Amino acid sequence: MTPITTFAGRAVALFGLGASGLATALALKAGGAQVVAWDDNADGVAKAAGQGIETADLRGADWSGFSALILSPGVPLTHPAPHWTVALAKAAGIEVVGDIELFCRERRALAPGAPFVAITGTNGKSTTTALIAHILRTAGRDVQMGGNIGTAILSLEPPATNRIHVVELSSFQIDLTPSLDPSVGVLLNITPDHLDRHGTFAQYAAIKERLIQGSDQAVVGIDDGPSRAIADGFAEGGADRSTRIHVPRDAALTADAVTVRDGIVSDRDGAPLADVSAIRSLRGAHNWQNAAVAVAVARALGLAADAIQAGLASFPGLPHRMEEVRVRGPVLFVNDSKATNADSTEKALTAFRDIHWILGGKAKDGGIFPLVPYFERIAHAYLIGAASDAFAATLEGAVPYTRCETLDVAVKAAAEGAAASGAPEPVVLLSPACASYDQFRSFEQRGDVFRELVRALP
Repeated sequence: MTPITTFAGRAVALFGLGASGLATALALKAGGAQVVAWDDNADGVAKAAGQGIETADLRGADWSGFSALILSPGVPLTHPAPHWTVALAKAAGIEVVGDIELFCRERRALAPGAPFVAITGTNGKSTTTALIAHILRTAGRDVQMGGNIGTAILSLEPPATNRIHVVELSSFQIDLTPSLDPSVGVLLNITPDHLDRHGTFAQYAAIKERLIQGSDQAVVGIDDGPSRAIADGFAEGGADRSTRIHVPRDAALTADAVTVRDGIVSDRDGAPLADVSAIRSLRGAHNWQNAAVAVAVARALGLAADAIQAGLASFPGLPHRMEEVRVRGPVLFVNDSKATNADSTEKALTAFRDIHWILGGKAKDGGIFPLVPYFERIAHAYLIGAASDAFAATLEGAVPYTRCETLDVAVKAAAEGAAASGAPEPVVLLSPACASYDQFRSFEQRGDVFRELVRALP
């Protein structure tokens, strides 16, 4: 735990008692703050009360006695409308912040300049966060990893000069962190997302930019326009404190950037830095970008080239993100259940050929129409879930398909089809391009079921 001493002796309101909210309440209490916590979910309130946290419905609280409202990132700050606690806090003239802001203040008070790597982006955050942490740990560094990747930041050990915090940040978390100041800030990419919570794409991009603006050093992917503009703006601010990451799609290379071509990560002058071409857990151009970012961060933190390469080579990958489940004869089975929209599935389709594609579920806007350019990579499609009719209409005449309805039927059919295809390296790929909620409670459950079905094949 990281006790929060910067609110010692003061009263704070806290709303949202999920895992991160409960960790925040305990950290504030451990640091000497008086915490009054609440949640619309009775289970969260009961858990907090059971751990000695004072709970009370904040609608009836005297807000004049609070120094701040600590808000869970899952609770609306601005859109579609501010949560009622936000309105009460503003009426009382107190600040609204989140757990990342508390960590940043504690870091400045306890160990100014302690290594703090913050990673954001629309896609690839979790893989990049885990990869950076893995490289650093492999090199023997004391690493604490958390944030949006699943472990509440205030559950981690406190900042220290010899300890590196590697933290994934969502746009919601950044929005609640006005003094975000990582030693290394990473922006992977920006595409439209969470507009229901931020109002406009411009506002969403501006929130992402704040992570870079507060960084001592910045590592920015420049393969999309908004991120490239942010990198350019940061470079104009004075000394060259930024590293630009570029994965070229054609013969042209961007000058003054770390680039990846055929799996070779090269510096601005073209000198090779690392080789990820044969690392199976880092397949595809999107993972090459993640790897190049990790190389740049590790170099910024003083790691030698051989230590970086060793960390890259031993990275196991993350569950449900192009996870290699099994090789059965010539057939590779890949669990990409995290791909809940077409943009995510595109990354997997570009990484393989001779694909026996399992897709479907609860469709997102646009369906799979953006994936038409990759249909030539698909040998056969196996449709499951509520999106079957819509996806069949898009595939009609372009890709042979089978309606399977459920995942167990699809796995059996895809395994048989791939084995009989005669292709040298066929792939059975679960990359649904859909939410899971029509048949599963989460993408994790969907991926777990796929893994079990594949491992049960004779």
